[in-house]
Amino acid sequence: MTKVKSQNKQPERPLPPSGPVAVDSKGCVTIAIHAKPGSKQNAVTDLTAEAINVAIAAPPSEGEANAELCQYLSKVLELRKSDVVLDKGGKSREKVVKLLASTTPEEILEKLKKEAPQKVKARNKNILLRNIFIANDEKAVK
Repeated sequence: MTKVKSQNKQPERPLPPSGPVAVDSKGCVTIAIHAKPGSKQNAVTDLTAEAINVAIAAPPSEGEANAELCQYLSKVLELRKSDVVLDKGGKSREKVVKLLASTTPEEILEKLKKEAPQKVKARNKNILLRNIFIANDEKAVK
């Protein structure tokens, strides 16, 4: 009987972060951002499993929105402007912001949640309650 070994030569990839706020290989906290430049005002508009949605008042030209995004996040996260830098996505709406200050993903997520509008918090609570209801309903059926 001949044994055949699997020829899977793809390198193992690290697991993706569990949410929009993670820690990179160098220990810096990173935030996945979906930017909406040209808005009326700067605001955290939504928190999803993939990214933090941020409306930016500056236009998306010549890096104005990127600079405004970093400045706004430094204010929201109570960090120095120099500690909030754009890591990826200079010409894209999908961005990664790196925090050079010593902090944790949990602290950052908590500050971002406080900045999110009440309707987002209510919607997330409703989703959680609906999932609990569905889970309890499925248990009752069994």
